Amino acid sequence: MPFSGFLVSEGRFDFWLVVLMGASGNLAGSWLAYSLGYFGEKSLVRKIIVKYGKFILLTEEEYDQALRLFSKYGQWLAAAARVLPAIRTVISLPAGVAKLSFWRFSALTFFGSFVWSAFLAYLGLILGENWESIRPYFRKFDIVIILATIILVGAYLYHKLHKSKVSAKKT
Repeated sequence: MPFSGFLVSEGRFDFWLVVLMGASGNLAGSWLAYSLGYFGEKSLVRKIIVKYGKFILLTEEEYDQALRLFSKYGQWLAAAARVLPAIRTVISLPAGVAKLSFWRFSALTFFGSFVWSAFLAYLGLILGENWESIRPYFRKFDIVIILATIILVGAYLYHKLHKSKVSAKKT
């Protein structure tokens, strides 16, 4: 998107067309994960959790709770998550699993993607030929998100393992 913004600064593209195409591309990609969650809920996702959940530290009850939470708050996550690099596309899967209306999902995803695409294209527009100078910042942000995820998963695993050791000692 920043490169497209640069091309806008050169007069090669129209800004709003660039933003529209960026948001549309994001929406099209998001439909795939949404569809996997929507159509795979009973036949795929739940089966995997029941059979292999213990290996990914996710019980069926936790899965059901996540679905309830997404049903209550999740629809707004479909829009807000579009500006968060690590979960931008992943959020589409629970939206599908939670049976969020296709049209609502599409509208929220398009809105969030439109805002994000406009931001990135505008950065490219104002930076002009220096559009690549923002790459390191996005890479650093991605690294922060990845590290935070690793730390959270590590803490969760430690908690789960410690809890199971305490339970084993009691029996």
